[in-house]
Amino acid sequence: MNILEIFIRSVKLILTFDPLLFEIIILSLKVSFSALITSSFFALIIGYILALKKFFLKNILIIIFNSLMGIPPVVVGLIVYFLLARGGPLGVLQLLYTPGAMIIAQSIIIFPIVVSLSYEIFSQQWLQYRDHFRAFNIPLIGTMLTLIRHSYVVLITILLTGFGRAISEVGAVMIVGGNIEHYTRVMTTAITLETRMGNLEYAMALGIVLILLTMLINSIVYLFNIKYR
Repeated sequence: MNILEIFIRSVKLILTFDPLLFEIIILSLKVSFSALITSSFFALIIGYILALKKFFLKNILIIIFNSLMGIPPVVVGLIVYFLLARGGPLGVLQLLYTPGAMIIAQSIIIFPIVVSLSYEIFSQQWLQYRDHFRAFNIPLIGTMLTLIRHSYVVLITILLTGFGRAISEVGAVMIVGGNIEHYTRVMTTAITLETRMGNLEYAMALGIVLILLTMLINSIVYLFNIKYR
C-alpha cells in the first residue's frame, strides 16, 4: 500500500465519521478543554495578583512560572504518576490511568503558560490605567473584570495557545493515561500506537485531524492578533 492509498483511506475514515476514530477525537477534545478551563481559572487570578500586588518573593515566583513554561511534558507525566500511584500521596483517589489523571497532567502543563502570559498583559494594562482605577477607587474585583474586558482578545489568544499545547501533547498523557482503548486513548497516543501496529490509515487520519485542529487554533490566534493591533 503506497502513501496515496493510505491518505485516501484516512480521508474516507474522517468523512464517513468512523466511530472509533471520532471516539478518540472527542475524548481528546474533552480532556484538553477540561484541562484548559480548570487551569486557566486559577492561572488568570494568579497572573492578575502578580501584576497588581507587591509582596515578598514575587520576582522569584515570576521567574519560576516563566521557567516552567518550557517544562518537558514527560517530566510532568512522571510527577503526576508518582503523586497518583498506589503508594503516592494521592493514590487513594485511584485516578491513575483515567481521563482525570490526563486532565491533571495537561492542567499542569497549561498553568505556567497562562500565568506568565496573563501576568505580562495585566502588568501592561495596570501600568497604563492604574491612576484611573485609583482615582475612582475601583475595588480589586472590579479592576480585574475591567482589565479582562479591555484585553480579552489577547487573553483568548493566550488560552488558545495553552489549548494547542495541551491537545498536541503525548508524553505526559501516555504515562498517566496508559493509552487504554475506549477509555484513555487520545489522538497523540493513538497515532503512536497505530503507527507501531501498522494501521497507518488510522494514524494518518488522526494526524490529519490533529493538524487541522492546530491550523484552526493558529488561524484564530493570528486573526485575534491582527484585530488587537
